[in-house]
Amino acid sequence: MRPRPPAPGRGILSGTGLIITGLTATLAALIFPVWSYADRGGTGEALLNAETVATEYGPLSGLDRDFLTKVRLAGLWELPAGEQARLKGNTTAVQKAGEHLVEGHTFLDERVRDVAAKLSLQLPNEPTEQQREWLRTLDASEGSAYDWQFANLLRLAHGKVFSLVAEVRASTRNTLVRKLAEDAGTTVLDHIQVLEDTGYVDFKALAREMAAGRTPPLTHTPAPPGPVTDPSPALPVTPSQQPSYSLPPAASRPPES
Repeated sequence: MRPRPPAPGRGILSGTGLIITGLTATLAALIFPVWSYADRGGTGEALLNAETVATEYGPLSGLDRDFLTKVRLAGLWELPAGEQARLKGNTTAVQKAGEHLVEGHTFLDERVRDVAAKLSLQLPNEPTEQQREWLRTLDASEGSAYDWQFANLLRLAHGKVFSLVAEVRASTRNTLVRKLAEDAGTTVLDHIQVLEDTGYVDFKALAREMAAGRTPPLTHTPAPPGPVTDPSPALPVTPSQQPSYSLPPAASRPPES
């Protein structure tokens, strides 16, 4: 006995129902993340306002304070690394890169300490454990292996901080932080260029590291909570020798002492 054929239109309706069900599910999947994102739409601005304090130089955000901390921390390990490269580098290009790091971070350290003092912010006086580990890596390297480690480690770190400088320069509402970001941008770009000029930078590995988000960052340090009445002064980061190389003009220079 042959099976009875479906009633006219039943198969069409059944197929249409499946299509409608599928479209409804797809639409729901598309709408939900949009709705979720919109539900959190005010979070970014609320967080910005919550972390921002008023100063006579304009609002000072949590990102601004984190930036000042990281500029200071950069000098605490990159200046010693630059001094070491001037003496331990096996090529003129590596030694020159070391000179630039010493010159640039001596300048930036004076700038960031001046800005922090005006904003009554406390800055660290010691590098982080991760930064000390990077310095130990350089201490243990010799010959061309040292040159390679120096160029690639410092180039990766500068690439990471370069994006932070750009973000702060684009978003800050504080005049002191804005000028410091301009100086930092000039200095960091100069360091990137001289590190690449050593010929040791592995651009293929660099691209992979940047894409994977594994670039050695300046270790995340919580931003200072805000201005304090009497912050402990940050000790100067002073090179053991005066560098002879002059950094290209930055947005502003520290006052002559």
